[in-house]
Amino acid sequence: MTQQIEGIGDLLSHYNIFLIDQFGVLHDGVEPYPQVIDCLSQLKASGKTVVIVSNSGKRSSLNIQRMNLLGIDESLYDHFVTSGDVAHEYIKNHVIKKTKQLCFLISRDGDTSAIDNLGLDLIDNPNKADVIVISGSESDRYDEQHYARLLAKAASKKIVCLCTNPDKKMLTPNGIMFGAGRIAEIYQEHGGDVVWIGKPYEAIYSYIANKLQLDNKSNTLCIGDSIEHDIAGGKNSQLNTLLIRTGILAGIDYADLVDQFKALGVTPDFITAEFKF
Repeated sequence: MTQQIEGIGDLLSHYNIFLIDQFGVLHDGVEPYPQVIDCLSQLKASGKTVVIVSNSGKRSSLNIQRMNLLGIDESLYDHFVTSGDVAHEYIKNHVIKKTKQLCFLISRDGDTSAIDNLGLDLIDNPNKADVIVISGSESDRYDEQHYARLLAKAASKKIVCLCTNPDKKMLTPNGIMFGAGRIAEIYQEHGGDVVWIGKPYEAIYSYIANKLQLDNKSNTLCIGDSIEHDIAGGKNSQLNTLLIRTGILAGIDYADLVDQFKALGVTPDFITAEFKF
């Protein structure tokens, strides 16, 4: 049974560690939501451990820079973990098998941080790659058919593909558009295999557990606006979850949310309208 709460303060006595999504919870890519800075400040003042956990294919250092520009200072949280961080470690440990390994990268804003300093040679033809990395989507420039044409042959050749940002939808200044996760789905639809890195998959939660030396899941709460990624990921890792009705859920009524819970087979422990104390 999902419990409706007024704000994070209602749960203060129950949890010591808060794993908080970035896009759609803290900000919309342009500015923070109204009560975010106050809420983070109160969590820190209460001695809580605050970890920002993002399905960004970019490394955490670049996300921290963006948060600073938006006015969300580093002093308001303890750690920042992205799927790009986890992917960088995974590629280093599991993908790099030879020198001069060729990589085709799909990213946003020309970002290469998920593969920087790994010895991969970037190429512009996916059909000749040893590995394909999908870390971002430019769905505001290209439609799904563009990506299908780009990747169909490589998918049929079973070239190794990593999706370092599983989000199927993303917030943009022009509204919600399809994300890197949807591009990876297109790769699968054309016969390719994908290694998924990020929420809701286990590797990012193991990475956080190792980083924080977590040994008590009962005092950790996952917070996000995606049922498929934040809530399902938390539940898969036996963590309690709080769904925020901003971001990709803005404007969706509760009956539709319940339908999504049923379709995905997952229900949050708590739900609230926005990230506030």
